Amino acid sequence: MNGNRMIELQQALRSENVLISFSGRFTQGIIEELGEAVKSYLENENRPKNDIFNIFAIFIEQTQNIKNYITVKEGADVYERVANSGIIVIGKRMGGTYVSSGNLIEIADAPVLAERIDRVSALDKLELKKLYKEQMKKELPPGSLGAGLGLIDIARKTSAPLEYSIIHIDERFAFFTLTAII
Repeated sequence: MNGNRMIELQQALRSENVLISFSGRFTQGIIEELGEAVKSYLENENRPKNDIFNIFAIFIEQTQNIKNYITVKEGADVYERVANSGIIVIGKRMGGTYVSSGNLIEIADAPVLAERIDRVSALDKLELKKLYKEQMKKELPPGSLGAGLGLIDIARKTSAPLEYSIIHIDERFAFFTLTAII
């Protein structure tokens, strides 16, 4: 990267009040290393323990969601493109902290994803708690990568409704972004 592009990148990060960011392939090892770095960074900022826990938990859920999506695409012709498209950003906004993640998704997967987020975002905290408990009692379908609790848990820990976008990149892919404000 040349100097001008580096300055542009730094200015873009500053304008979004980015504290921490990572872009690339999300493996379990990368998620664990980044998680430790995020936790250490937040502890050094002398934040309340509850804030650290919520930010860290949302960071983990969002990175796991990207990793799970990549796992589902293993063996598919889209795998390499999807696997290298992840990004996670933690920053400050409106007096709070945000955790944003993004990755390529196949356009065919977009409607189900949007429906799940819209459904969770429409619930208040009590309804989210009830849905979380109901979801925990359900049996996992064969081949499932999770109990479907991650998105609900993220929504429970936020101070504002979840924000998302699905931007079409080409005829097959879209870039999905999810932002949680704590």
